[in-house]
Amino acid sequence: MAPRSIQQPLPASEPPATAGDTHTLDHWIARQAIAATDKPAPTALRFAFYGRVSTEDHQDPATSRAWQLLRAQALTSGYGRITAEYFDIGRSRTVPWARRPEAGALLAALTDPDRNFDAIVIGSSERAFYGNQFTVMSPLFEYYGVTVWIPELGGAADSHSLGDEELMVLLGILAKREVARARIRAHTAMTVQARDQGRYLGGRPPYGYRLIDAGPHPNRALARRGVRIHRLDPDPCTGPIVTWIFHQRLAGRSTARLARALNDAAIPNPSATDPAPNPHRTGTQWTATTVRAILANPRYTGRQVWNRQRTDHVLLDPDNTTLGTRDIMRWNAPDQWAVSTAPAHPALVSEADFTAAQNIRTARRATPGRTYQLSGILHCDLCSRRMKSCWSNGHPAYRCRHGHTTAQQRQPHRPRNAFVREHRIQPHLPALALRLTATLGPPPPDETQIPQLLRTAGITLSYDPHSKTLTADTPTRERIFIG
Repeated sequence: MAPRSIQQPLPASEPPATAGDTHTLDHWIARQAIAATDKPAPTALRFAFYGRVSTEDHQDPATSRAWQLLRAQALTSGYGRITAEYFDIGRSRTVPWARRPEAGALLAALTDPDRNFDAIVIGSSERAFYGNQFTVMSPLFEYYGVTVWIPELGGAADSHSLGDEELMVLLGILAKREVARARIRAHTAMTVQARDQGRYLGGRPPYGYRLIDAGPHPNRALARRGVRIHRLDPDPCTGPIVTWIFHQRLAGRSTARLARALNDAAIPNPSATDPAPNPHRTGTQWTATTVRAILANPRYTGRQVWNRQRTDHVLLDPDNTTLGTRDIMRWNAPDQWAVSTAPAHPALVSEADFTAAQNIRTARRATPGRTYQLSGILHCDLCSRRMKSCWSNGHPAYRCRHGHTTAQQRQPHRPRNAFVREHRIQPHLPALALRLTATLGPPPPDETQIPQLLRTAGITLSYDPHSKTLTADTPTRERIFIG
């Protein structure tokens, strides 16, 4: 499409004035129109180029930048030159401009009166804008007096042109449709590959397995380029540990006890065993959570399982949807998993043992007659953790181990456990309720009703074992001494 030409209207000759009409409104308006057309032609424009590439499809950023820049140069040829470049790599088009590094820098440069560009040229509209992003940002560009040149429009977008606005809305919808179609195609293809072919679809191999070569890629074009597929194979060092964990669990051992046994044996945890793909994890100790994750992984049965997790896009601010979304990983229900119909790799545990391990639960057994009035509202003032209920010599009590569990060895620098019996707190609750009258209202006659009033008001209490005090998490930080 040829670029739109920016032509100055030809100067019109001044209409002949007759006697008596030189002071009329019509004559004054005609003279103003002629004066406007006599302005000097604008100088060459300075353009800021913006482009974007996503690496999700293994695109080459250098090639993508080159063709987008070439397209922008062709559009602006004869009207000016590109003096600044902003190019985002690896950022989804669904992310608003303000949250893209380079696009955000471009928006920041807009506010600078001494910026080195007069207009913005886009390398590809569908790569730059998604949905209604252009419509939302168009007033901002207009406010700072910067025009946006779009290849699909053949020149500068006119914010007052209904046709330009409709076309940009359509291009945004097409970009949104492209993202949705790519997501659906990829999800469907990966489901079939995992279910029917048992193919390993990437990611870190589970603890206990390693990757081995499984032959050339079934796609001939990729195979000619040397791409090969992989499959899981038991690791001779860590595979037996996974089998041992399942056997011990089936014998009735708790996850905390298993973690403690692994730590006592100085066996490195999964992130310490293979630190390269786990740079965000620096701990070397086993935890009960790590053991539970291994026990819950169905791939140890030899089946390939995909889609155990999904990415949900949650609004950053429901009151301002233009801020975009943030990604949150959540677990899918088992009926949403893609499970291979046949074994895809050697198993470390039988399917019968795996399902039996899922049915083992170390449930807490409630003892009749044991009630805890302050359960859930009492916190430790030293570490801010919620104090756990416990039964001590026939009375309810609360303790905090400051994050220590039976899966860990006791550290010498760890503070002593915080401990307090309930009967030492209850006699002082009426005094605290009296000081919180503005929040709770008049204190009830029965002191056992005060904990429920605190829960209803959303007030928690912090216990300091050193000063023997209780502090309410209110703006006034009311505090009482319990001795």
